Amino acid sequence: MTMTREDVIGVIGPADDVLVAEIVATGATPEELAEAWAWLNADEALLNEGRPLPAPRVAALAELLRPEEDEEA
Repeated sequence: MTMTREDVIGVIGPADDVLVAEIVATGATPEELAEAWAWLNADEALLNEGRPLPAPRVAALAELLRPEEDEEA
């Protein structure tokens, strides 16, 4: 099932159109997006539960969702 804008916003909350399009373009399912969101927000807790590391698509989604850090010169 292809994710819709509503699916994405239902998992991550308000997001800009570019991010939503990038997420939809991955071909991921809403379940994979929810897993990526969980890893991004609670990776230590998930590891402590003994959960396996995320699958490649989930890891790619987490990377898209990760806030960019400002580079300081």
